[in-house]
Amino acid sequence: MIWYVIKLVVLLPLIGAMIWGSLRLSQRLQARMGAPVAGRTRSVRVVETCMLSPTQRLAVIEFHGREILVASNRHGLTRLAEVAAPADAHWDEVQ
Repeated sequence: MIWYVIKLVVLLPLIGAMIWGSLRLSQRLQARMGAPVAGRTRSVRVVETCMLSPTQRLAVIEFHGREILVASNRHGLTRLAEVAAPADAHWDEVQ
């Protein structure tokens, strides 16, 4: 019984530290993967999203000077509307 308690006291914090470390590592890798390459600008930008239900979402995507309204669900994306992006919009300030 004492051997079980000793293993529990030693291994439980070790497992917790490994979980915490893997979460931190995954956050860093996700941030690094999402960062643009130096000298390159992104041509696609998600302007706004809105959840309609747990499986459906509306999103406004800016792509090459156009704003595209898309619906996203488990079956894929559907383009709903497309308009010219406003020239005075500064999305970098919002995000």
